[in-house]
Amino acid sequence: MRITVFRRLMADEFGATRAEMLAKDHVLSGLDGRTVEEALEAGVSAKEIWKQVCTEFEVPAERR
Repeated sequence: MRITVFRRLMADEFGATRAEMLAKDHVLSGLDGRTVEEALEAGVSAKEIWKQVCTEFEVPAERR
């Protein structure tokens, strides 16, 4: 998954402003205690990050 697709999915699910805030500030346990931005910088795939976001925020399967 491309990062641009990931960012679009985040914005579609949470709204553009909240998606940005979550990416910068919310620590995800499934990403070893990193934020989305930290995980991306560390080289974690956007697909894996999206899976963790969906799990943590209980995104329904049809929108994953």
